[in-house]
Amino acid sequence: MSESQLLHHELTRAIIGAFFQVHRDLGFGFLESVYVNALCVLLRQLGYTVEREVPYEIIYQGVSIGVYRADVVVEGKVIVEGCTGRSIDNIYLARTRNYLRASKLEVGLLLNWGPSAEFKRLVATDGQLSATA
Repeated sequence: MSESQLLHHELTRAIIGAFFQVHRDLGFGFLESVYVNALCVLLRQLGYTVEREVPYEIIYQGVSIGVYRADVVVEGKVIVEGCTGRSIDNIYLARTRNYLRASKLEVGLLLNWGPSAEFKRLVATDGQLSATA
């Protein structure tokens, strides 16, 4: 599948571009919140609607069992989760998958501002989740 066929490809491309710009500008070693805040500044400057700490209720067997807060939601379409590990660990992928399911949104980006900038794009369609780099 080509990039242009990906769901919300133009939006995710802009977010990923801003992510790499923030990593270039700030380097490695800050807390995750610094990077996420910088990403929000840049995305807003580009004209995107950006929400921070968006709450999503977790329902289990019809009962609310908690609230998860997405780091960032862009244009009401893409969840963005950040981390600052040495690399993207499976725990971050699992967490982002669960957040994507809870939000009922279809596209998520896991961005790692580690020593080397890296990302995973997660897509939920028809109840199936897939991840790409």
